[in-house]
Amino acid sequence: MGKEPNDETSEGLNQLFEIINAKGDEGELREIVSRSSEKNNHKNHEDQS
Repeated sequence: MGKEPNDETSEGLNQLFEIINAKGDEGELREIVSRSSEKNNHKNHEDQS
């Protein structure tokens, strides 16, 4: 079962705030992108099931 649209919006906003708060810290930005990629890969596998 997929997430509700509001949950996805909330996750997207949280990610945006994390990026803003990273203030250019390359390591932190890479970690945020990596977590996002892992979530998207997991979501894609669920959608294909």
